[in-house]
Amino acid sequence: MTARRPPSRPLGTLSRRNVVALGGGHGLAASLQALRRVTDSLTAIVGVADDGGSSGRLRSEFGILPPGDLRMALAALCGDDSWGRTWEEVIQHRFGGEGELAGHSVGNLLITALWEHTGDAVTGLDWVAALLGANGRVLPCTEVPLTIVAEVLGHDPRRPDEVTEVRGQVEVATTAGDVLHIALDPPAPEACHEAIVAVEEADALVLGPGSWYTSVIPHLVIPDLARAIADSPAQRVVVLNLNPQVGETSGFAAHTHLDVLYNYLPDLRVDTVIADARHVEDLTALKRSCADLGAELFLMDVSRADAAGIHDPQRLAVAFDTVLA
Repeated sequence: MTARRPPSRPLGTLSRRNVVALGGGHGLAASLQALRRVTDSLTAIVGVADDGGSSGRLRSEFGILPPGDLRMALAALCGDDSWGRTWEEVIQHRFGGEGELAGHSVGNLLITALWEHTGDAVTGLDWVAALLGANGRVLPCTEVPLTIVAEVLGHDPRRPDEVTEVRGQVEVATTAGDVLHIALDPPAPEACHEAIVAVEEADALVLGPGSWYTSVIPHLVIPDLARAIADSPAQRVVVLNLNPQVGETSGFAAHTHLDVLYNYLPDLRVDTVIADARHVEDLTALKRSCADLGAELFLMDVSRADAAGIHDPQRLAVAFDTVLA
């Protein structure tokens, strides 16, 4: 298998393609900011295991899905006109001070209010998207708040050979040890119905970039969602992280991300892998892992020139436009 470096070309050729992106946090936001430039039919399926910060507080107090990653996805889908830019800034605004609102974002509170008003997670998110003029739809992967449960080697640095059960997205993402395996609590949660329909109707599915064990892999641990992804005739695209995430994937090479995907869903077929050549340590190993998944490797410049380790939405848009055309 050879790695391709395709030429750039004008954006906008995907306007009729139905694209679904799965993940959470900043990684999914980067994909959405890029994809909304090349398709007008875009759905985000977002993880719901966050238990820190404003999301964790609202989740604990109201028994709701953590809204933070859903808010970030909605913000990423805001347009580049004055309406979109203004609402993106508003929903991302975080209150300061030391009172009860300190640390909460406007978007988290807005989502929570609409969930209480409508009594339905999907309907509430659709109303927020309509208010923002979002260029796409945002759905939770499941309507049940999830807890990530990980087996971690060396979570306690004083006992590096001990395997410990670590619970919660924040704890797993910041562990000093090596994540060996993750599961979900509750186990085998039912996927959001609308998310399953979106996957079944997709022309393309996008996984990554993002926190691998806490944002990407959880979608593959929800049985009916994982089955829908594996069975879908859509083109499957994986965008690799630029750097390992300290704690969660310390020591990962580019190809390790693909090996982990295969371990969780051996039936997964991947058509395309997007990687940045400047962030590939072992090209031979990456080509081998791509071959194991049946994927074609595209080496493209997708990182920001002014910030190491961060995807550039415009460059990523060119990559998506190229590989999905």
